[in-house]
Amino acid sequence: MSDTRRMVGFLGPLGALTAAVVLGAGMLGAAHLAGGEPAPRLGPLPAYARVPKPSAGVLTNSGAFSLHADPGRIGMAAGPVALRYTFDGGVDKPITSANGGHELRPLGQNGGTLSLVPQGLGLAVEYPRRCTLIRERDCPRAILEGDRDDSLNPGPRPLSYGASVLMTHDDLSDGANVVQKGYSVGGISQFKLQVDHELGHPSCVIAGQRARIYRAEPDLDVADGTWHDLACTRTPNRLAISVDGVERASVLIPPALSIANSEPLRVGGKGANKGNDQFAGLIDNVFMTIS
Repeated sequence: MSDTRRMVGFLGPLGALTAAVVLGAGMLGAAHLAGGEPAPRLGPLPAYARVPKPSAGVLTNSGAFSLHADPGRIGMAAGPVALRYTFDGGVDKPITSANGGHELRPLGQNGGTLSLVPQGLGLAVEYPRRCTLIRERDCPRAILEGDRDDSLNPGPRPLSYGASVLMTHDDLSDGANVVQKGYSVGGISQFKLQVDHELGHPSCVIAGQRARIYRAEPDLDVADGTWHDLACTRTPNRLAISVDGVERASVLIPPALSIANSEPLRVGGKGANKGNDQFAGLIDNVFMTIS
């Protein structure tokens, strides 16, 4: 049975008449094009279709060790600060904040590298897989690290920071630092976002120059193979963590607690050396704001 007869049997007389009209119009259109008439002009492509996609690939390490600056006198932010790293520039461009500057550079040891991989319409950073070697010192390690920048020290001012992460339970370990500045011990001071231990709990941590460490940690597993937006918010007397836009835990803190150190901003670990609390998985949309 021909296709036309199948259509007649299925649609009935009225449907067959409609189909015949449509078929005739299609034949006329074909004849019109065959007669040499120019094809209709299409409108301009939308902006996203004209912009070439950024290049994914392996990032070239700029070194193997952190460049620790002489602490000297430590300053603090003199006004509001806003940074956001989308990683969408591709492997051919420096990794800078969306508003320019504050470059982050890849560091790696033992063959550890970072890669920019497709994520939505842009890119995300893929970190080395969780190492299972017997000797941790032999494990591949890689992070992103900036320069010393005292303008990123919030002191006692309101602070927000965070990132989007994608992890599975194979990525978990005793330490998986997402973003941080400073250290929580030795009187250095710190703000940090991490996903630690085998439960996949995210947590926000801040510490001043005294011994006490403040942590906001929800009973929530984010290592489920899907993207999660993690955000830490420090107000004068409170540290809170939000997951996918919903506050999940908080802790009270002293209003006078001040965070100021000479350490750079780091993403994916507290350094590239052994025991660096190496992150495994994907990170995107790192941000921090000082109000």
